[in-house]
Formats: sequence, C-alpha cells, structure tokens
Amino acid sequence: MVFWLLFSEFFKIGLFALGGGMVTVPFLFEIAEKYPWFTSHELVDMIAVAESSPGPIGINMATYAGFKAAGIFGGIIATFGLVLPSLVIIICIARLLDKYRNSDIFMNVMYAVHPAVIAMILFAGTELGKLVLTNNEAILICAIFWGAIHFVKLHPILYIVLGGIIGVALKL
Repeated sequence: MVFWLLFSEFFKIGLFALGGGMVTVPFLFEIAEKYPWFTSHELVDMIAVAESSPGPIGINMATYAGFKAAGIFGGIIATFGLVLPSLVIIICIARLLDKYRNSDIFMNVMYAVHPAVIAMILFAGTELGKLVLTNNEAILICAIFWGAIHFVKLHPILYIVLGGIIGVALKL
C-alpha cells in the first residue's frame, strides 16, 4: 500500500510541478501533512540535503522522501513516480515544439506558465522561511546570504559550504 501511495503522490508531483525542483516543495509540504512519512521539520532537512547533493533537487528529494517512508525500494518508487510524467511530457512537448515552433498560441501558452512557476517557487520559499527563520541569527544569516548571492556572485556550492560552516560555528 505504501509503495502505491508513494508512486501516486510523486507521480502527481512530477505531473504538476512545472519549473524545477523547488516547485516540488509545496507538494512535499502537502505530503508531510497528509501522511506520517516525514514531518515539515524533517522536510526542511531533506531540502538542505537535496540542495547540497549532486543531481536535480526534485529527484534528490523524491528519493530521500521515498527512502524515509519505505526504505530503498520506497526511494526507487518515489523517484520513478516523479520522473515518469516528465519523461512522457517532454517527449510530447519536443514533438509539439518541432511541429508548432512558429505558432503564436503555442509559444504564448509556454510563456504564460512562467509566472505560475515563479509563484510556486515564492510560496516554497515563504513556507521554508517560516520553519527555518525562527531566530535572529538565522534571519541575519539569510539576509547576508541573500545580499551576497545578488551582489558577490560566488559559485552556489560556496554558499552551501559557507552556510554549513557558519551553522556549525554558531551551533544553529
């Protein structure tokens, strides 16, 4: 039963989470509320691990969440559920793009999806912020990193490493 639930929940995420890995976060919060597989606080840890691991964040989170829910096979099932819709959809879109590349209607539909994706990413950020930014130190670190990301332009892995070092130093 848990394997079917994992597959179906992550299939839905894969089907509707347009725009990249962070768009999966609102769906994962919904799963955390719906099933006893992991809590919202564990989800924040999963996101940190998924962000700092090589590979696509959505796949990393599906694998981690599936593993947490039902072991290795659960991780495989959740990952397959997440990836399957994308595989089918991208094959269809590639064929449509070749056929309708010059269609204004098709290109407008593709363009109009962007604001919806931005809204989902912003929602994910605010939900994570509610769970993580619980003290002044965390808020200050977030503000410093936000500024650095916009103005200093270091490689993203450096921000992750620096965040880990600061967290250990401050024992957050």
